[in-house]
Amino acid sequence: MIDKELLEILCCPETKEDVYIAKNDLIDKLNSLIDKKELKNRNGDIIEGKIDSGLIRQDMKFIYPIREDIPIMLIDEAIPLEKIIDMQKKIDEYITVI
Repeated sequence: MIDKELLEILCCPETKEDVYIAKNDLIDKLNSLIDKKELKNRNGDIIEGKIDSGLIRQDMKFIYPIREDIPIMLIDEAIPLEKIIDMQKKIDEYITVI
């Protein structure tokens, strides 16, 4: 789990928007797609290996994976969410408050 103080200073490296910890059900959905080799990162590479958690960008367009408590804050490693979540919903439905 990411420390609350660290979360407060992290932001999207591209847009500088705030990022938030994703709820477990979204992570489960992403991991299911990873198992099926159906999930690609922003660079277009198929994602190998499950993620432990993720940081959703405030605009909900991308999630940055977290593995072994380390956020992977590289633009090309971000996972596009447009086809995975309902973009009409509010971000509160996809994040966990710590």
